[in-house]
Amino acid sequence: MTLVTSERNRLATFRDIAPHSVRTVYQLRQDAYPQGMPIDIRPATEERFDDVATLLAPKDPRAPACWCLTYRMSSGDLRLRSGTSRATTMRGLCSAPVPPGVLAYHDADDDADAVGWCSVSPRSSYHRIVHSRVIPKIDDQPVWSVVCFVVHPGFRRQGVATALLEGAVAFAREQGATTLEGYPADTDGQRISATYAYTGTRSLFERAGFTVVSETTSKTGGMPRVVMRRDVG
Repeated sequence: MTLVTSERNRLATFRDIAPHSVRTVYQLRQDAYPQGMPIDIRPATEERFDDVATLLAPKDPRAPACWCLTYRMSSGDLRLRSGTSRATTMRGLCSAPVPPGVLAYHDADDDADAVGWCSVSPRSSYHRIVHSRVIPKIDDQPVWSVVCFVVHPGFRRQGVATALLEGAVAFAREQGATTLEGYPADTDGQRISATYAYTGTRSLFERAGFTVVSETTSKTGGMPRVVMRRDVG
């Protein structure tokens, strides 16, 4: 599946993180979709928190759902005690000068529905990665990490994760990152349950120009995970 950049943003970078400053980062060719659906990638800023919630929040707001915070905080962090505190914490991250990830929309309109989320931030901001005993630290480079993908069930297997990863690369580059790192499942061509596919797959990262730099002792869905990197500077 081929990705094309917009004409006014050929380098596919966020030139300004201000809301709506860049309408399209990466857009799939319309003929690549059976539905002819374009994908718009935008940073998960404060005014888009409701879209983040659409993808990450549980049906019961009090339930202690992940909210894509598990990797960011220690298990004893009080902000993880309840669903409402997790939501407040994520809203705070979206309000920060550098948002905690990017969102995929099925159209460039302001009222388009969010169909995907990707968590991408400096590796140092992910407590469980920094202190992991199963995912090795490769070196002392100030790398950024991609740790999670969420795609709306109705839009899976349609290239949304591919667009999210390319958008994450562009976003990290604009923020000054020189190296981006991921920890996907090495499925060896096998199907992986959507429950465990949040890490992405080795083939997804390979298509985006990442290469394996290390094995890990971490697994998801019974499948081994690897450390993959791409230079983005």
